[in-house]
Amino acid sequence: MVGRVKIALMDSGIGLLPAAAAVRRLRPDADLVLSSDPDGMPWGPRTPEDLTRRALACAEAAAARQPLALIVGCNTASVHALPTLRAALEPQVPVIGTVPAIKPAAAGGGPFAIWATPATTGSPYQRGLIGEFAAGAEVTEVPCPGLADAVEHADEAAIDRAIAAAAALTPKNVRAVVLGCTHYELVAERIRAAVQQPGEAPLALHGSAGAVAAQALRRAHLEPAPDAPATGSLTVLLSGREGELPAAALTYAEGRGLRATSAAH
Repeated sequence: MVGRVKIALMDSGIGLLPAAAAVRRLRPDADLVLSSDPDGMPWGPRTPEDLTRRALACAEAAAARQPLALIVGCNTASVHALPTLRAALEPQVPVIGTVPAIKPAAAGGGPFAIWATPATTGSPYQRGLIGEFAAGAEVTEVPCPGLADAVEHADEAAIDRAIAAAAALTPKNVRAVVLGCTHYELVAERIRAAVQQPGEAPLALHGSAGAVAAQALRRAHLEPAPDAPATGSLTVLLSGREGELPAAALTYAEGRGLRATSAAH
């Protein structure tokens, strides 16, 4: 339909849900295209070349729906595949990557931790962001093995174990935690409860969803319109095939909210 607002998001799995929910809050009238890759997930263990190939296929499936912008709702894909995606799709479709929210965490003052996948923790990419935005700050990098996969499959026991293990590695004096994987934002309050110290000020959590949603609107030359009619539809692409939100997505408030606030398409 001519003139409709359409924003696409991509990830290997359901890590795109927080950013999709943020876009929906900013533009209830936006048609959303969620492109994931259940046939090829997880992307993390893949070589950069293989990951880039699968990410490009995922992005091209979304771009075929002619969105005004595409959000790469995955930190790992943003690190390895963003240049390739931009070369293939821009300027027709602006591509917005996801970067851990280290800059706002550092601006808040006080020691903070960065929870991330083992592959990202200690990587030149993450160390570069720390050096650029948090030089001189007290920063602890915390690897979270298994957490993203547990969130992806809504495995409650595995989520609890992974959060507890990461919390045990997090210094008790931290005042903020950067959620360095988009999946972690789906269990943000559980992370807060595990790290929050009794009697201390509320722990600040820094995710990327709100920032990338706002950037997608800017790149698409759209203004936020949170009071617009809730007329936006939801299209789900599973390794290029149109389908439905996975059952695991509906265990999270973001997934249920997207289904509840989406018009039929």
